[in-house]
Amino acid sequence: MSRARPLAIARWLWAVAGLLLVMIVVGGITRLTESGLSITEWKPVTGAVPPLNDADWQAAFDAYKRIPEYTQVNQGMSLAAFKTIFFWEYIHRLLGRVIGLAFAVPLLWFAVTRRIPAGYGRRLVALLALGALQGAIGWWMVASGLTERTDVSHLRLTVHLLVALVILGGIVWTALDLVALHRRPLAVPARLSPLAGVTLILLFAQLAFGALTAGLNAGHAFSSWPLMGEKLFPDGALPAGAATGELINNPIVVQFVHRWLAFVAGAGLLALAWRAGRLGSRTGLALTALLVLQIALGVATLTTGVNIHVAVTHQFNAALLLIAAVFAAHRSGIGRVSRYPSANPPESLT
Repeated sequence: MSRARPLAIARWLWAVAGLLLVMIVVGGITRLTESGLSITEWKPVTGAVPPLNDADWQAAFDAYKRIPEYTQVNQGMSLAAFKTIFFWEYIHRLLGRVIGLAFAVPLLWFAVTRRIPAGYGRRLVALLALGALQGAIGWWMVASGLTERTDVSHLRLTVHLLVALVILGGIVWTALDLVALHRRPLAVPARLSPLAGVTLILLFAQLAFGALTAGLNAGHAFSSWPLMGEKLFPDGALPAGAATGELINNPIVVQFVHRWLAFVAGAGLLALAWRAGRLGSRTGLALTALLVLQIALGVATLTTGVNIHVAVTHQFNAALLLIAAVFAAHRSGIGRVSRYPSANPPESLT
């Protein structure tokens, strides 16, 4: 008799996904409060211990005083103000360590006790490796702002966020596969349908431009909606003969793309929601509601001058929207299942 426990592993993955949601929120706060460069060293193990006395705090502050962000932007900052930005970066890094342990230790236990169903071990190890890579990407991002820049590279910030979202999506998809396997022992992993594939590509493109908007502070370029000032696209924002790099480096262009790509991605998400509904799932309703809320939050983020509470909620809802999209994509990937055990009706799958 098999010792595999797909439901137990799925529940563990849901818990890790919950931690990732918290991590994404804290990451958004860290960015919006300009706290990301407050810790100037990468110490994966000893860095888990924060400054414990006045001498430790002064040493950390002195290290911060040596980088351009302090000398050119925050010169004269008090130690108390430094402690505030240090707090958010420290919590962000601490959560990364907690998530790493929360994934690696149970995975090892499930592997040693042979609880992992056949075919899922490599997928789980790949997710663990991607998480380890994410830690390195985080430091690569921070390092970009320690010598010449007064902030982190917006391109590296985008990579950092997208990898986090890929990990979140991969964990959710794997958990859904495992739930299906628990309910139907002969179930095979869901496939990615063409509609779902195109929709997820559009969604990730929109999320990428959201990260670029945050990294370039492009949300402050124009706070009006739907026009940018008095025009759909402001005069002179794109210089004659501009290179393609303007698409990812020009704050006005980035904000413009982020504004309107939302509706292209939204059309794909609505189609995916409709498809999930046709297959008997209510996932599409949640996806539609989150999409409407996300667009409203995006507009509110602009019109409030990037209010931190609205902007963080916008980022959190983006992660929820991704999860709902993965649910709908997974449902469309398994099609309409004709048989279920009597105790497990179709809606319980998604």
